[in-house]
Amino acid sequence: VTHILTFLDMIGHRFSEFKPSEQSGKNKFDELLNIFQQLLLMTSGDVSQAMSWMNQLDRDYKLTDDQYGMGDFLDDLKRKGYITEENEEGQVVMTPKSERSIRKSALEEIFGKLKRSKSGGNHRTPYTGVGDELSSDVRNFQFGDSLEQISMTESIKNAQINHGAEDFYLLENDLEVVDKEQKTSTATVLMIDISHSMILYGEDRITPAKKVALAMAELIKTKYPKDMLDIIVFGNDAWQIQIKDLPYLEVGPYHTNTVSGLELAMDLLRRRKTKNKQIFMITDGKPTCLKEGIRYYKNSFGLDRKIVSKTLTLAAQCRRLDIPITTFMIASDPYLKQFVQEFTRVNNGRAYYSNLKGLGGFVLEDFQRNRRKNLK
Repeated sequence: VTHILTFLDMIGHRFSEFKPSEQSGKNKFDELLNIFQQLLLMTSGDVSQAMSWMNQLDRDYKLTDDQYGMGDFLDDLKRKGYITEENEEGQVVMTPKSERSIRKSALEEIFGKLKRSKSGGNHRTPYTGVGDELSSDVRNFQFGDSLEQISMTESIKNAQINHGAEDFYLLENDLEVVDKEQKTSTATVLMIDISHSMILYGEDRITPAKKVALAMAELIKTKYPKDMLDIIVFGNDAWQIQIKDLPYLEVGPYHTNTVSGLELAMDLLRRRKTKNKQIFMITDGKPTCLKEGIRYYKNSFGLDRKIVSKTLTLAAQCRRLDIPITTFMIASDPYLKQFVQEFTRVNNGRAYYSNLKGLGGFVLEDFQRNRRKNLK
């Protein structure tokens, strides 16, 4: 039992004993849903496997009680639209609502300390002109101003002052306009390594990478709606995935074709009209693969000179195009750090040697730093 100080009125205070309500905080369904969503990411969206693990956890740690059992939780998941069996195979699968809920949960977990700004998270510059949001600045009409910018209230008031109210007419020098604040947008490509090493040595590295990608996707959708986010996965090859695919992402028996990932990232950014572009790469290993025509050139034994040279060439190309690359290396090998340092120097980007726990904070920090740096 805790005690709180309760302010009753302007006269004084009353000390009273506070007993928390049994309904305060999360209810049982919300608590179980949080665990279930974590397991869905670990099982790459396999609902049956996640529920099997939930039952195992319930046996070991008594997640449920006599009032609310795991069967009740499963029924609630169906009733509330998180899972469904209405598909051709008749299997229990996630719904779009469940996918959205996982993104929101990842955002809260990874970027939970992010404070909302009064501007709603749009990127502003100190320049004014044709934009999306009215500012508080009013000025005289100039050739080229749009009709939408004219402040009718101020303009009519000027006309009355300048010409009198009885014989009303409006001239160009009576017009005043409201400036609009110019906003900028940023195009980001997030590259995720799905080579086999992301699950080697008993450490699950792909799940934290997926969480970061989900959190970034939800952050951009809610806080930076004018931004663009493309997500790439790379193993022997590289290909683009959609946000809805992230929970189902799996590691494959792949080498690490960093070159293919960078080429695809540059191609996607080339299509974006905004000047502000950046690449984030989450990986735990060295580049070990190139594709030459239909043949794969592979070498997992050390840093291959041919592969490294091609990778550094692309890093230099990104620098010339003013595309910074932020590398998040989930590894501690000294020779790998040496490669990343050279890669970062050539690109003039940034690098972090992060453990899995601190990955989200580093991504958010550089995501915002690059945005401020690149505003034009």
